[in-house]
Amino acid sequence: MAGRRECHLRFKSPYVEARPLEGRRLGASDQIDKKIASLRDWRGVEMARLRKIINGTDQKLQEDWKWGTPVWTCGGLVVALGAFKDHLKLNFFKGASLKDTHHLFNAGLDAKETRSIDIHEGDKIDETKLKSLIRDAIHLNTA
Repeated sequence: MAGRRECHLRFKSPYVEARPLEGRRLGASDQIDKKIASLRDWRGVEMARLRKIINGTDQKLQEDWKWGTPVWTCGGLVVALGAFKDHLKLNFFKGASLKDTHHLFNAGLDAKETRSIDIHEGDKIDETKLKSLIRDAIHLNTA
């Protein structure tokens, strides 16, 4: 059809529906915005809040989109934020090497390298303690 733009569908993740792209790929920030918007319950609100906390922890952190989920890097992989049917998961890639002095990790405790924080509806995460854990993870990557 004359004058009509070509659109291409690109499938990025089983958690995010395919979206028409007009000659460009969505950036990480756009992908994360789209993911948050797709979560129309408490998970979207909490994911937006956690994103803000993570981004406010250290200006060296880079927001990225890998494996269909938000990921933050700084000298390597730091933390991912996944959405599941009944919870969110903060996955620290080198969590087994971190001293969890505030006892935030509550999942994946037997994993070889990673540790996680599962967040269910109504759970409260202390922002100061979470930022401290993220800073420790950054330091582990950059030391």
